[in-house]
Amino acid sequence: MKIPLHFKFILLLMLSAVAASAQQSGSIKGKITTADGQPAAYVSIGLKNKTLGTTTSENGDYTLNKVKPGNYTLRVSAVGINTQEQNINVAAGETLVLNFKLTENSEFLKEITISTAKKSYNVAKMPLKNLENPQVYTSVSSETMKQQAISNYDDALRNVPGITRTWESTGRGGDGGSYFSLRGFEAQPSLVNGLPGLVSGNLDPANVEEIQVMKGPSGTLFGASFYGYGGIINTITKKPYYNFGGEVSYNIGSFGLHRLAVDLNTPLSKTKKIAFRLNTALHTEKSFQDAGFKKSLFIAPSLSYEVNDKLSFNLLVEILEEKRAVAPIFFNSDRVSPLDFKNIAELNLNNKLSFTNNDLTIKNPRKNLQAQAVYKFDSKWSSQTVFSASNIKSDGLYSYIWGVDPDKPTQRNYFYQYFSNQDFNTSTIDLQQNFNGDFKIGKLRNRLLIGLDYFTRTVKNNSSGWIATRLVNPQGGIISLNPSNPDGLNQSAITTALAATEHSNTKITNSTYSAYASNVLNITPSLTAMLSLRMDYFKNKANVSKDDYNQLTFSPKFGLVYQPILDKVSIFANYMNAFYNIAPYEVFDNAGVSLGVKSFQPERANQIEFGVKTNLLSDKLFATISAYDTKVANRVYFSPTSAMQGGKTQSRGIELEVNAIPLPELNLIAGFSHGKIKVIEGNQATPNDFYNEVGRSPGGQGPQTLANFWATYKFSSGKLKDFGLGLGGNYAGVYKVIDNSVTGVFNLPSYALLNASVFYNSRKIRVTCNVNNLTNETYYAGYWSVNPQKPRNFTASLSYKL
Repeated sequence: MKIPLHFKFILLLMLSAVAASAQQSGSIKGKITTADGQPAAYVSIGLKNKTLGTTTSENGDYTLNKVKPGNYTLRVSAVGINTQEQNINVAAGETLVLNFKLTENSEFLKEITISTAKKSYNVAKMPLKNLENPQVYTSVSSETMKQQAISNYDDALRNVPGITRTWESTGRGGDGGSYFSLRGFEAQPSLVNGLPGLVSGNLDPANVEEIQVMKGPSGTLFGASFYGYGGIINTITKKPYYNFGGEVSYNIGSFGLHRLAVDLNTPLSKTKKIAFRLNTALHTEKSFQDAGFKKSLFIAPSLSYEVNDKLSFNLLVEILEEKRAVAPIFFNSDRVSPLDFKNIAELNLNNKLSFTNNDLTIKNPRKNLQAQAVYKFDSKWSSQTVFSASNIKSDGLYSYIWGVDPDKPTQRNYFYQYFSNQDFNTSTIDLQQNFNGDFKIGKLRNRLLIGLDYFTRTVKNNSSGWIATRLVNPQGGIISLNPSNPDGLNQSAITTALAATEHSNTKITNSTYSAYASNVLNITPSLTAMLSLRMDYFKNKANVSKDDYNQLTFSPKFGLVYQPILDKVSIFANYMNAFYNIAPYEVFDNAGVSLGVKSFQPERANQIEFGVKTNLLSDKLFATISAYDTKVANRVYFSPTSAMQGGKTQSRGIELEVNAIPLPELNLIAGFSHGKIKVIEGNQATPNDFYNEVGRSPGGQGPQTLANFWATYKFSSGKLKDFGLGLGGNYAGVYKVIDNSVTGVFNLPSYALLNASVFYNSRKIRVTCNVNNLTNETYYAGYWSVNPQKPRNFTASLSYKL
């Protein structure tokens, strides 16, 4: 096609203008490293008081193009680091090379990276960027925990959309850790570095680098050693690094809080190939109620050894000694009789009462060992071999309040308080072998994970039976059941009575042999498909023959990701699965004659989810919005004489999460979720079954609506340099904690909490003063129960960075 002469002339003028503009402009490039010489990724760099700016790559490199000639101030900044500035002059056509070295080391810089990191190996067990992963997950960094002066692991999860605590750790055998509701289903922090890390007491945050909450049923990659229908909570521990550093901190706060934590890291060789890190914490705290306390000692040494460029080893040991006096869970229903109380106002619970004393204690020691070997065959293939062993115990008095006497209507507002002397021991061993490949099939990039997993768990239970020592009402009234124990809380009388009960004597060992594979194929640079499958063979052996059983289960997972704007916006969809093995159950006829042992298929959860993820404004704005539909089928219903399978629940909802750095000094975290769970197929034999009534909530689902927010602003110059402010809070809607046509409905009220912080954070010193529940809101959590939560409380923290 012939181009008209006048178009040629206009085109020539445009090219000349572009060339002239290019000659008039300059550029700036360079590299930013940390104090220990490592690349500083995702650090902001730009011209002060100008809109031109960028962030460093994963290699610490940056480039600023189209800089007009003139004098500028080049500024290097990120939330939590000391800002650096340099006056420069840019000449026409010049490329100015400027390198910067931060005063912070690589470990510190990693801590201040915002929680939605660009890559996460642990979620997919392969190195996928967040935008490439069809699964939704939220991370809480150790830096966020420091900003909020968090000394309780549970409190860190207030920064995660869609999750809320339903009750605190009870310390009882088997599942005595804290319970959370995640997308309407129960969840506990059961993974450490992607491996089983069960807990019967509390987890200490001293060794936490990051908490990952993986949304949706995740049995395909992580198995069925725990319930995980709404998602799983994975704790990433701190790792050694190859220079000297660390931090010593002391927290003091309300209700007798005193906490000393030490984080010490040092290389052990001149070539910096071996490094050792020790995290330890000593914690004492009383309760906001009239009794209760916690004393714990936590020690976590870890070792890294980089043998060569191909082979490396990591070793971690965690030891926790914990002793507590724990307030019993207050169940305000016998789950059979109509409720006399429909809400908190009618229940009139005195939230200052603990219903215990400091002599009634329980111990929850915990030991965890993890070892990892990573070998890189070449640029395409690597091997990861991991081993873990853990042991958790429940040793002491456990109590709960539940049940009324239907034959005494005058005592309808009184509830029995039960006790058991726990002697419960759980040991686990897990061995995994993973192979990761990143190679091309023709011109298509392909990432492949192949894994083998052996898991075994042994549970020994020698706990006492149960006794009720008294009846109590919500206002603290007491009816003693034993004249020699008038208040029902005499430790000596309780242990003597429990010694005479029939004790358990069970030992159950179950093992799982699994193989799994996950493949991510780049159909185009913008379109990826994930296909995953797990084969799981479960074998249970008990000292009671009817509990022996074996099961073979398959768990698939699919995902599609399309990036209309590469590395900026992704649209994703997933199908995810989880399962749980149900033990056989001995059934009887109406005369009580055994009909034998009945076996069941595994309980299954299936989820469909769609959403959008974004990474905009040069890595300054991460956002995720998703809608999910999760169904759990093959639920088993129990009665005193029988059991049946076939129930189904459904949970639907939406979630929104935003992490942003709109200014170098400002960091924002926000989230919102709304969901509803209900029974869609219930117990046909007993239509009004408390746990399985069609159209009703199954229990423990938490409030339907949740919101969270946290913002920090740190002054980077002037007289207030290194000072900062933090402000945030949480909202929870009305929570239908009991939902049944016979008992009635019991609602916990909505609440809005406000938290605030003032801090000073320099290169060596961090001082933080936090006030939680600033407005002194009275609020409650629950799982078919009513659990009062802390009133206004403060924490002051002083840290010295080595």
